[in-house]
Amino acid sequence: MAHDRDALWASGYDETVEVNQRALIDKVLARYSGEFTVFRELLQNSDDAQSSAVEIHFETEEFLRRKNSNDAMQPEDGVGFPDLKATPVAQWTFRNNGIVFRDEDWNRLRKIAEGNPDEEKIGAFGVGFYSLFSVTEEPFVISGGHGMQFYWKDKTGDQLLVRRGDLPSKDVPQSNPWTTFEMTLREQGPVPQPFDLTRFLASSITFMVHLRSVSVFLDSHRLSHLTKSPGVPRELGLPKVLKNSSGSGLMSVKSVQSAATRIQAQVMHAVYDLGTEKPLVLPVGESRKISQGGFFSSLLSTFTSHHQAVVAKPLPQPQVKRDPMGVYNSSVTLTMFNADVDVKLDKKLQSELHRSTKKNPPNHLNYSLIYTGKDEYNVSVQEEKSQPVSCGSVFQGLRADLNGAGQAHVFIGHATGQTTGIGGHMASRFIPTVERESIDLVDTVWNRELLYVGGYLCRAAYEIELENIRMLWNEAASSSSTNGFHSDSQLGDWLRDRFLHILKFFTFHVSTPSSDVARFLEAAFFGCSTSPLKVLSTTGVRNASDVRAPDPMFSLFLKHLPVLPDPVLSSAPLAIRALQSKGLITDITFSDVLAQLRQHPLNEEELIACLEWWVGVGQQDPMHDTARARTELCNATILSSGSGKDARVIPLSIVQYFIHQRIIPLDGPLPDALMPLSVTKHFTQEQLRSFGWREFSILDWMQHIFRPDVMNANPAQDVTRSSEWAERVLTVLARAWPSLSKESHEMIKALLAPKTCIPTSSGLQKPELAYFPSANVFNDLPVVTFTSGGALKGSLEKLLSFIGVRKHVDLQVVFDRMVKTGDWTISDLITHLVTIQSALTPDEITKLQMTTLPPGKKKSRYRASDLYEPSVTNRQLGLPIIDWGEKTKWRSNSEEAKLLHRLGLRKNPPLDLTVKLCASSEPDIRSTAFKYLIDSIPSRYPDYRRENFGHVAFIPAMNDFGPCMGTPNEVFASHQWKVLGFSVVQDAVRDIAVSKLGLKEHPPATRIVSLLEKTPPQDQNIARQWFEILAGHVADFSSAQLSIISGLQIVPTQVEPGSQMLRWLSPSQCYLGGTSKGQFHSKLFVFVDFGPSANGFLSTCGSKHEPSVEEVASILVADPRRFYDLAGDYENYLVELRNLAVNVRLLSTGVVARMKVSPVLLGFRRQRKSRKESNKALDIDEDDWELLYDLRKPLDVVIADDTNAYQMFGESIYTAPQEDLLENFYAALGSKRLSAIVKEDYRVNSEMKHHKSAADARALLLERLPLFLHEHTHTRTKVSLSWLSNQENFKVRVFGKLTVVKSLSFGDSTLKREQDASAAAKRSGYGPIELWLSGNTQVDMYEVATSLCRLLFETVKVNDALLFMTILSTDLKALKRRGYNVDKILRQQQNDRKLVEAARGSFTQVPVPDPRMSQSLGPETRSLSPSHRARVPGDWDTSPPKAVVSKPFLPPAPAPPLIPAPPVPPPKSSTLDAPPQRTADNEDVGRHPIIPNVVNNTLQNIRRKIPGFNNPSEDALTPSQGRSPNPRIPPTVTPQSNIRSNVAMAIKGCRPEEGKLVHNRREMQTIKESLDEGYCDVSGHVAELDHIGVMGTTKIFIARDIPEPHTFITRKHDSLARFIHIVTPLANVYSLPMTALHIFHDLAGGLIAFNRNGSLFLNHRFFEAWHDQDVKNGDVNQAHISWYFTLAHEIAHNLVQPHNSEHEFYFSALCEAHIEKFTQLLSQQSDRP
Repeated sequence: MAHDRDALWASGYDETVEVNQRALIDKVLARYSGEFTVFRELLQNSDDAQSSAVEIHFETEEFLRRKNSNDAMQPEDGVGFPDLKATPVAQWTFRNNGIVFRDEDWNRLRKIAEGNPDEEKIGAFGVGFYSLFSVTEEPFVISGGHGMQFYWKDKTGDQLLVRRGDLPSKDVPQSNPWTTFEMTLREQGPVPQPFDLTRFLASSITFMVHLRSVSVFLDSHRLSHLTKSPGVPRELGLPKVLKNSSGSGLMSVKSVQSAATRIQAQVMHAVYDLGTEKPLVLPVGESRKISQGGFFSSLLSTFTSHHQAVVAKPLPQPQVKRDPMGVYNSSVTLTMFNADVDVKLDKKLQSELHRSTKKNPPNHLNYSLIYTGKDEYNVSVQEEKSQPVSCGSVFQGLRADLNGAGQAHVFIGHATGQTTGIGGHMASRFIPTVERESIDLVDTVWNRELLYVGGYLCRAAYEIELENIRMLWNEAASSSSTNGFHSDSQLGDWLRDRFLHILKFFTFHVSTPSSDVARFLEAAFFGCSTSPLKVLSTTGVRNASDVRAPDPMFSLFLKHLPVLPDPVLSSAPLAIRALQSKGLITDITFSDVLAQLRQHPLNEEELIACLEWWVGVGQQDPMHDTARARTELCNATILSSGSGKDARVIPLSIVQYFIHQRIIPLDGPLPDALMPLSVTKHFTQEQLRSFGWREFSILDWMQHIFRPDVMNANPAQDVTRSSEWAERVLTVLARAWPSLSKESHEMIKALLAPKTCIPTSSGLQKPELAYFPSANVFNDLPVVTFTSGGALKGSLEKLLSFIGVRKHVDLQVVFDRMVKTGDWTISDLITHLVTIQSALTPDEITKLQMTTLPPGKKKSRYRASDLYEPSVTNRQLGLPIIDWGEKTKWRSNSEEAKLLHRLGLRKNPPLDLTVKLCASSEPDIRSTAFKYLIDSIPSRYPDYRRENFGHVAFIPAMNDFGPCMGTPNEVFASHQWKVLGFSVVQDAVRDIAVSKLGLKEHPPATRIVSLLEKTPPQDQNIARQWFEILAGHVADFSSAQLSIISGLQIVPTQVEPGSQMLRWLSPSQCYLGGTSKGQFHSKLFVFVDFGPSANGFLSTCGSKHEPSVEEVASILVADPRRFYDLAGDYENYLVELRNLAVNVRLLSTGVVARMKVSPVLLGFRRQRKSRKESNKALDIDEDDWELLYDLRKPLDVVIADDTNAYQMFGESIYTAPQEDLLENFYAALGSKRLSAIVKEDYRVNSEMKHHKSAADARALLLERLPLFLHEHTHTRTKVSLSWLSNQENFKVRVFGKLTVVKSLSFGDSTLKREQDASAAAKRSGYGPIELWLSGNTQVDMYEVATSLCRLLFETVKVNDALLFMTILSTDLKALKRRGYNVDKILRQQQNDRKLVEAARGSFTQVPVPDPRMSQSLGPETRSLSPSHRARVPGDWDTSPPKAVVSKPFLPPAPAPPLIPAPPVPPPKSSTLDAPPQRTADNEDVGRHPIIPNVVNNTLQNIRRKIPGFNNPSEDALTPSQGRSPNPRIPPTVTPQSNIRSNVAMAIKGCRPEEGKLVHNRREMQTIKESLDEGYCDVSGHVAELDHIGVMGTTKIFIARDIPEPHTFITRKHDSLARFIHIVTPLANVYSLPMTALHIFHDLAGGLIAFNRNGSLFLNHRFFEAWHDQDVKNGDVNQAHISWYFTLAHEIAHNLVQPHNSEHEFYFSALCEAHIEKFTQLLSQQSDRP
């Protein structure tokens, strides 16, 4: 880039930059937006030229013509005044008498933007002159005999040219001192707004330094004339508290002067007539909301966003015709504050200012502020109102702006568009923006410093004015003859208005367009002073911090506190709020109150106001703790009341009491701590208590007047010396007595009792020595006597009685004087006491109760509480009776009887005594008392409780020994308990005893248990009675008590059948049903039968209907030989073993461990029937063998899983019965499999390599192996078909001879057998599989199949080899006729191999299909119901997955020789539903309700019986191929009774989840047709399900990953109810209890249903996906069909756990057994509308 620049300078050429001058001037003019811009600029230039006078001429075309022709300049005669609105003006002429243009001025005039370099001049940018181009195209300037004409090149060109030269007047000295600007208008028009122009000129002339006069002409008519007369400046001095320089020190104020300036205006009426209406701006109402901003500036938002000044429109003036040429004179006087400012700038700032202003900054400048005083302001307002027209005065813009209307501006020579924010204009050397509309505050330090000076000048003016106000106020206060100056006087009002005026004047409002101007001014106003702002208060001028905002609450008692006058607060609320927001004016605080109260005592009126204020404070904040503040208030307040001798000074700190009750004599002695009633009467008691005072009570008054100093001070007010005062005190006490508390009564009694204060007939006496007049039994008694003669009654009587005045003579005196004479009986004495009983004290009553009554005719003395009323019943009961005599008849309701009852006389005997009398030894008293007791419950004895008298034998009862008396705990109401030896109530009183005495019908369970424990029934008949009775009360026993009874020996049984000898066993040792029911088990266990009811009781107590598997196993282990002998034969013994095998999961680990080491297993060993010599055991026919059996330990029994080995070694070992159930049971106990203990080795001679039979055999095997693997489903293969297809993995070799050597190592014996073989297979480790064939004999396909199956499968069944042999030895056509889908299987297998190879080639991991699974991939595979194919919750696809495909069922193969095999059904080409998925542990995790295809005709008949079950699509699934003949027909067929028995046992095996039901199969017959095994191992598990609730009787379980389990039942309630509605009738079909069915719900997986130890679980998720919507719509058949087969499948697992042919057999048997009920159910559903 640098090289290019050098090349340009070397070879380029120069060109000038051209400027479109017209466009430039237009753009400059576009920035001038204000009015009268031309005149503003020319006026400023005139002032810079030190002009004293300016004339503005608006000249018409006619006038110019006459002027140019030198015609007369005066108006022609007869010509009227021109119309200012319509007369067109052709030229503006502006002239001033200032200094004429110099050469540098002429040169600068023709240069744009050069500016005036003179720092004393206002002009700065050099563009002001070009404002003339806004009205003219060719301005012409004349000055000092020279002229300059501006014109455009080619008239309409863009380049501006000037022509300059001398004029003819140059040679005439002083001929024309004016500098003239002639502007021929571009377009003629009327005079521009003459009135507004005059108003503009009036404002502009104000701050002009030299200009004194301005005149405006239209032709020769002078429209207006303005003159300014400045006054003599007065030096004010700098206030000492103000900082005259800002922090930067650039500018400092040297002096401040003030001067009055007078401006006069002479304006034609014609100008006023054209004035625009700008009426007077009056104050507006202001909101009282306190601002949160800065002082006064916080009001800015109020004027800009909330409201504006309201313009008051004056009344319309009357239309008066005036001479348009008439002149109206007006004037205004302004106070001008001027500050002389020194400027000190550093060089950097000077250069920056020079660059921006094109001139050097001045070293000295002047700052001016127009202030309109209060009086001048009022005058101008009055003059404004007196204006002849509505447009107002021409000086309106100069008046103070007290309302923040934005009329005060910043002047830079002329007014700018920038407002000041205060009430007056300001002027100084601000740096303006180019168009002079505002000042530059962006990056100009100069203007900010000037604004500080402006704020300083404002504060100085404020302080000077406040000082004047202070002096006037103080002078008025000092000259006042009163005690202080009254602020509400006329002078006070004038001073307050004057302060209000200056306060409003210096209120900082929003300044526009820049709000920073007012903000900087305000900051300087407050920041330049070191002392607080002064304000006028009610006590004079004070620092604002000492003045408080007025509050009416304090005005009545804080009369000396300086506060703002109310007129100030109401007239300038915005200003006051701004002061408050700055913290300068604060509200009255509690400290202010305390300070004032400490300085000035209060009179009663002021004290009342103070207390009322304090009460209001407590009401406003009742939660605040005011105790401390109240204490300080009381300590600071002093009450000054009265005058002269009555004057009292009461500090509130000593006040304790207040008077509320007016009954206390106020003319008597009162304490100093009592607040006067004249104060307290204005407050409630609660309010007075809030001051910590309490009411001056009667007790306080009594304590005060009984003080010795008070009593000695005035004898007339001593209760012990003045009867009149004592009577007055007692009368006051009597009036207040009812309202006094008991405590007060006692305290008053304590005061009066020792004092001689009771006026009596014998003088003042103590209360205890005085008597009421009613007690005047003797003449010498001192009786109470009042001088007033009032009766002693009411409260006075109560008072005197309480303090001890006696109402009657002491009882002992009465006894001594009257009773000792012997003339009085008991009735006489009681009659006397009745007359005075109201006067008896509690102590006297107590004394009478403890006193024995005088003897009557009887010698004994009794207390009243020891005697009874003289009633007939009391006499019959033999109770002590009061001796009432015969003279007076006894009446229970008489006053005498009531008094005696009060003294303790008894009406009736108490309950315990009555019960005791019921157990009396005297029959008469006993019967009377029992009848009285029965009659008195519950009227007299409502608190009778049986348990309270459980130890008293008062119940008439019966037992085995006859009538007797018994306690309530021993006697029972039901007579049945007498058989068990309990006492029962007599029949005559049975009903009453139960209802009133609370006897129990039956003894408690604890008593019965105790009876059974101590006294069991003596024989079987008694036991039957006992047990039948107890059977009806089983619910009364707790589980713990039943557990105790189950262990008590209470069941009598015969020692031997038919024997009379008995033994007693516990219920847990007995079994119910009699000896005939148990059959074989009755020989091992004790069976009893006491009848259905008694048996029910024993069953509850632990007796079982049959022994559990655990018990049977324990008996077996204890003595196997005896167990076998009792069984009778090995068939019965095998039945028991099968039962144990089915329920092995219910056996404890201890029993299983004992079985493993005990000879409990039945083993079979074969031996020859005759001793024929033979070298080969295998040559012996089956009929030549016989079986020996014996009981052996599990380790001594071998499971014969290798037929060939068994034929070789069968006579040397004991083997297990060849049943899957028993073989698995034997294996679980430790028996070894024959294949595990037989080792096989081979001997061969020379190999026949490349023998054709080897290749043929390998090809045949690989061809037929897929068919076999497809049918083989019960166990997985060790290797895959694709692996075998590899030449290196599967090899066939041919040898000349092949010999198999098998060795058996079992126990202590080792046997070997050799046998020539035609085929054998072997594999070393994980190497290839080799099939060895014998070349010298025919290859036996059975040997091939047997040897290969051992290497292909983990476990090998006998039928596996038979099936494989059949497939190998039968041609394909024969297999196809037998039902094998040969073509499809081989084709599918070939496709699968291609897919595997393709997947291997692309390195993609794709699951390799197992050849056993190929069949289910065909199109025939489908669900039972079309809805089963739908997606279900948990993202489980009902279609078989690609990697785990459904398996067909294995057709049974021919059975081994020892076990007859069932007929072989034809294999099906497809399944009816998807088989269960398998977990990693081969667990069945769910299945559809399927119809297994292993069941042939039976299940097909079942399906045909179900309405709507068959459909064309399903019928098409039935293969049409013929069936192969059965390989072998079994010798016998199992009876249907055995099958039905096993089916019934399977249903009984279903149980609730929490129970322990024994699945006892002792009666189950082995069904030979079901012994073939199938395709999986176990049923399922519920390890991840939680029980969450019950619906009806059905428990609900959910998986642990279900969200919000606590709301699941609520959310799924309707669906769950429909599911239960479906399975409930199915449970009735199978006779299942609903408690055996459980519902669970999970989120994923294929678990549809499972059987867990007899508990059936059904998956709600599959019901919801498949059937819920149909059921909701009323279609229930499909749901019933599906879950009918599901239940049958799961019930079959109670008999057979694996999914084999035996399970499928019982599945079909269950379906067939209940198909009729199920068909009826479907028919019922179909018949419903």
